Amino acid sequence: MTDRTPFVARLAARLLIFSVGWFGLGWPVAQAELADVLDRPSLQTPRAATRTLLAVARADQRLVVVGERGIVLFSDDDGATWKQASVPVSVTLTNLHFIGREKGWAVGHSGVVLHTSDGGKNWIKQLDGITAAQIMLDAARQRGGPELAEAEALVADGPDKPFLDVWFRDASHGFVVGAYGLAFATDDGGKTWQPWSSRLPNPMGKHLYRICWRGDELWIAGEQGALFRSLDGGGSFVEVESPYEGTFFGAVAGDAGEIVAYGLRGNIFQSPDGLTWSKVANQAEASVSDGLRLADGTLILVDEAGRTLHSADGGRTFRPLPELQPWPVTGVAQAPDGHLILIGVRGVTRAAPVASTRANP
Repeated sequence: MTDRTPFVARLAARLLIFSVGWFGLGWPVAQAELADVLDRPSLQTPRAATRTLLAVARADQRLVVVGERGIVLFSDDDGATWKQASVPVSVTLTNLHFIGREKGWAVGHSGVVLHTSDGGKNWIKQLDGITAAQIMLDAARQRGGPELAEAEALVADGPDKPFLDVWFRDASHGFVVGAYGLAFATDDGGKTWQPWSSRLPNPMGKHLYRICWRGDELWIAGEQGALFRSLDGGGSFVEVESPYEGTFFGAVAGDAGEIVAYGLRGNIFQSPDGLTWSKVANQAEASVSDGLRLADGTLILVDEAGRTLHSADGGRTFRPLPELQPWPVTGVAQAPDGHLILIGVRGVTRAAPVASTRANP
């Protein structure tokens, strides 16, 4: 294990908020405390929609958000009102992904993976950092070699490392990634998990922030300019020559095959083919935290300055939308009625739909 402090969120504001008292920044977190939040259900509170929220996703016509202390909310009226879900843990949840309306997965701190089969109303725990470390240790013992010492250290550390993203191709096959290069895969809907870190050429254990799908390709974006690409559904990955040495917090694919990678200090890069890259002009240096392809094929990015950026030309250029949030935005989704759902350190808000300005090819 390295001793560098992990980024535990997709932008600096999230790092500041969640590092203290959870893990990192040099202060040890007792394993007993981590085990407690793994077994303690999320607190039900009428103010849940105003707490710090970190990710939002569509489950068909439903919207689902996740955030601090195990909060999960869902809305069936385009984000106008929200109900709190039943969640078996109280760790901070960092991301989620749905296959259709019913089946979804969420990940978070302490190596947690949660699953829902009723559209986000009720969740069960499928994996945590304790079990994940043991899975890695068992696999390392079979293989032998230098991985064994690292796996033993992971077990000794306890469940102190977060998963930061989850993506499922279908109801059976999925992946989770996180800090220190952690990666796991499942082929049975999350009932069992296999270590997958060795499938990525990531010997330094760079933190992995986001999984992005682009046609038949799977991409993973991470710190220090890390970009990994799979052409076989995630079975193996190659490292892409990166246009940037700073951290990428994510990537989003356009409907014509373009890919836009975004990250620290407002850095945005666009590629038409995943091979050649161009830096995209951005007037602000605020870290870009999330990206989305809208129903009309245009692209949206949001940042820690509260801005929403829109591109109608496959990510070659972005323009800021006039509606500015007074707090860092951590995630974005499009409601069924077209409104943008923005989440962040002050909860969730509905923003006006984006006027269609699709550029002609």
